Amino acid sequence: MPSITVSYQARLSYLALSSISRTYTTSASRASSSQFHRSDFNGQGFTGIYEPGQPTSGPLGEASIFGAPRLTPKVLKQHLDQFVVGQERSKKILSVAVYNHYQRIQELQRRDEEDDALMQQRARRELGDKHPVEGKTLSNFIYEFPGQQSSVPQSMYSGPRLGSLPITDYTPLTIEKSNIMMLGPSGVGKTLMAKTLARVLEVPFSMSDCTPFTQAGYIGEDADVCVQRLLAASNFDVARAESGIICLDEVDKIATAKVSHGKDVSGEGVQQALLKIIEGTTLQVQAKQEKGGGARGPGSSSGGGSPTNSPLGGGGVGTGSAGGGMGSSGAAGKDFYNVRTDNILFIFTGAFIGLQKIIMDRVSRGSIGFGQPVRASNAPNQTSLKGEDELFRKFLPFFTPNDGTEQDHNPLDLVEPGDLQKYGLIPELVGRIPVSTALSALDEEALVRVLMEPRNSLMRQYEQLFLLSGVELRFTSGALREVAKAALEMGTGARGLRTVMERLLGDAMFEAPGSSIKYILVTQEVAQKKQAPIYLARGQQHKFHAMLATEEEAWERRTRNVSEGPEEVRSFEQYRQKAKASGVA
Repeated sequence: MPSITVSYQARLSYLALSSISRTYTTSASRASSSQFHRSDFNGQGFTGIYEPGQPTSGPLGEASIFGAPRLTPKVLKQHLDQFVVGQERSKKILSVAVYNHYQRIQELQRRDEEDDALMQQRARRELGDKHPVEGKTLSNFIYEFPGQQSSVPQSMYSGPRLGSLPITDYTPLTIEKSNIMMLGPSGVGKTLMAKTLARVLEVPFSMSDCTPFTQAGYIGEDADVCVQRLLAASNFDVARAESGIICLDEVDKIATAKVSHGKDVSGEGVQQALLKIIEGTTLQVQAKQEKGGGARGPGSSSGGGSPTNSPLGGGGVGTGSAGGGMGSSGAAGKDFYNVRTDNILFIFTGAFIGLQKIIMDRVSRGSIGFGQPVRASNAPNQTSLKGEDELFRKFLPFFTPNDGTEQDHNPLDLVEPGDLQKYGLIPELVGRIPVSTALSALDEEALVRVLMEPRNSLMRQYEQLFLLSGVELRFTSGALREVAKAALEMGTGARGLRTVMERLLGDAMFEAPGSSIKYILVTQEVAQKKQAPIYLARGQQHKFHAMLATEEEAWERRTRNVSEGPEEVRSFEQYRQKAKASGVA
């Protein structure tokens, strides 16, 4: 067989063609092994409509659209712990109520955003279907001319017809609000907790006193003034005001009068006026003109206007009103705003003096016979009872762990709607406040903690006040204990601490500024008014700290001796056992 001679150029061409064929075959096999096929893209025409509200595909398809909450009940309670001493259960209930209010507001905002996105999506689709020149609607084959009103075919109407069955309601689930009532004596922290939360909330907050409220048409403030103050706190933004929080203080002062000589315009009349506001209605609130001149509204100047009670700051009243809630009244300087109260959270606080007696008359047993508990004569004003654990656990509306130790109980924890009705609140108002919590009176130990522990404690306030004059002020532990004892005898709660401190430091605040006094020491004897405060001049710093250390060591020795002292005899049986052990009996 004759040999065939192939030139060098032909051999190179053959190698090049074979390599190209191998590359094409490999790429085709790789493409066929992937999850996409050429047939998947057949008939997929170009579309210019992008819908951002469609569900997310891929690995994030199952992810939550809400994210981690920034505020939780535990975070709110931790913030309250920095300013309020004790009252653990009340702080938990208030934190949960505010957190649930946040959740409701965020859910409503999410639904509004979804509705707006659906409307915009519908508008984009209608705009994409219409012919740009002839006005034809290609999807529904409705041929119209430019300028002609768009017609709606009968088949496009999807609403229920009159008399059709079944009747279906497509409205989303509505989360109702839970208003809260806080009961407790004066000076235990009811108002302080509400004001403390106002500094961290991003919703408008206002506080109103119920004492000057009267029925509409009489001298005094109308009940809707609380909504007007909330609107001012929200910078006259109707949308923000409709999701705010209103705190009504001294609600026990509008109780129905026991003996009424005529119409009760400041009691039951105010309660009737508050019913619709609490339940949810639309109020027409007027932005009243200030006495100084300028109108207090969106058009007023922020420099010379009166400041509002907004916890969010921001200076004076700004501009703009949201949601179309404003209507002009026709008069200069007066504007009307339509505010809905459906989503406004109401917090009621009150001392309710005498409510303890009503509660104890309902739950306590008779005092006739041997072994029966005898209530003290000051029971109507008694805010803490020791013993009777079994009785209290039977009527407590919440769970408490039984650790076997004797605990102090607050009769207000056993409050029921019937007790509030006997006190003077109408049943309609009581039914609109489903959550109630009681605050206990502060004892001596709690008053000492109030002096020292909170971030803006009273001791730190006076130390900073003297430091502004270049004077260092210090209190010993014994002095703080004596101040707490004196405040406890006043019966005004934590407010009595400032009264005692002002009396104690009155002479020092007069003598120290502008003098050679550099250090002031308040000891236990000074708090007992046995001697004047100890003044030391500049250069006596070591003596000042030595005296402070000596007083603290002496106080520790006294407290140690008291704690290691003889056991207190509380019953006759203990006395007999103690006497028998000592050989007396």
